[in-house]
Amino acid sequence: MSTENEGSAVPPAPSAPPPPPADAPAASASQGTHPGAAPAAGGPYGAQGSPAHQDPGPHGAAPAGPPPGESSSAPDASWPPPPPPSTPSYGGAGGAGHGAAGHGGGWGSGWGTPYQQPAPKSGGGRGRVVAAVLAAALVAGGLGGGLGYTLARENDSGGSTTVSSSTSGGNVKRDPGTVAGVAAAALPSTVTIEAASSSGEGGTGTGFVFDKQGHIVTNNHVVADAVDGGKLSATFPDGKKYDAEVVGNAQGYDVAVIKLKNAPSDLKPLTLGNSDEVAVGDSTIAIGAPFGLSDTVTTGIISAKNRPVASSDGSGSQASYMSALQTDASINPGNSGGPLLDAQGNVIGINSAIQSTGNGGFGTGQAGSIGLGFAIPINQAKYVAQELIRTGKPVYAKIGASVSLEDTASGAKITEQGVGGTEPVDPGGPADKAGLRPGDVITKLDDRVIDSGPTLIGEIWTHKPGDEVTLTYERGGKERTTELTLGSRVGDS
Repeated sequence: MSTENEGSAVPPAPSAPPPPPADAPAASASQGTHPGAAPAAGGPYGAQGSPAHQDPGPHGAAPAGPPPGESSSAPDASWPPPPPPSTPSYGGAGGAGHGAAGHGGGWGSGWGTPYQQPAPKSGGGRGRVVAAVLAAALVAGGLGGGLGYTLARENDSGGSTTVSSSTSGGNVKRDPGTVAGVAAAALPSTVTIEAASSSGEGGTGTGFVFDKQGHIVTNNHVVADAVDGGKLSATFPDGKKYDAEVVGNAQGYDVAVIKLKNAPSDLKPLTLGNSDEVAVGDSTIAIGAPFGLSDTVTTGIISAKNRPVASSDGSGSQASYMSALQTDASINPGNSGGPLLDAQGNVIGINSAIQSTGNGGFGTGQAGSIGLGFAIPINQAKYVAQELIRTGKPVYAKIGASVSLEDTASGAKITEQGVGGTEPVDPGGPADKAGLRPGDVITKLDDRVIDSGPTLIGEIWTHKPGDEVTLTYERGGKERTTELTLGSRVGDS
């Protein structure tokens, strides 16, 4: 699964294809399959995928081991299959993930044999069919004429037979709980972000108003290009554009806060919900700028909670970890940093990553939605944003031990050696005080099952420094538990 690396240009709309000849048989399309990409060792998804590269160790449970390579194999050249010769290609076939590249474990699937139009039967059968269709059309026409005559008689006040609605689309009342009502209330508080580095490289993403002082919350990977001397701007749906600056960014959380310069006085912050109370099946509404199409609204549901996700932008940056809300709302490149709303319009998450199957369409090489989107829970993002506003630096909870990123699916194993030759368990740190040792395999944090190192990191980061947690671990084939008070680390380096 990949977090999004914004900035693809929107392709021109294709011209409409000419209709095929009526009696031309459909050309046979070749059947193609999409080979699933085998996950690399050390991946964060259990059996689902792996990060483009490992976190070198600044996070709560420090990952250990050599940095892995890209986790997805190159897409097969036969995917997607070419269109039939008689059908114009629109350049948009295929799907892939948005965000940091390299995490997609694809699922293989084949295209079935295309429908073949049967040849017309010989003899008088076709004539009889045409006659029957013509007769049916005449009957329907007669019925329609009779209905029109009746309406004309009943509504004849000035010779007009036009039947009009009492209200136009713009005057229809839309209740606050409807998708249209939620979108109308939330859109004025979302922005399309344009970020560029000092060399001019960059892209677009989304953000939303966090407070009346002009702070906008978004993803770190949306604004990363503008952190060191780049240019940053935010545009509201009404077209008003403001220059902005990065207040603080947290690479590990993939959260950033920017501030508008000369912010207007009438800003309306979006209401923050409670992501802990979200249930599978709840309705979701996502707002963003997919492929640069600003102010786009899509809908779906919460399809899973507490989904362990590790993602990266594929540029050699450190990985981000989250215990994500999973949604099937359509999320694409450009949606990153935008709000994921509940049915009442409360922000429950920040759209951050999607699972991809391979190379994207439109000639951009970017991925698109396949219905597996992931959002940072707003309870976590709120805490991170407040710390960034207060100090400009992120604060991470930690246990003070290095864990393996290998895809074992049996737990998070404390390594025998720490990152860069350091101790695997920090002397005097939280894990040391709790009695943990190298070789211990952590299988639960409170009531959350831990199946890998990245899952443990994501769960630790849903907590704050100073929180007390219960760890379940295995040592020598025996299960044990211990109480641990989380420590803290400031900054990404």
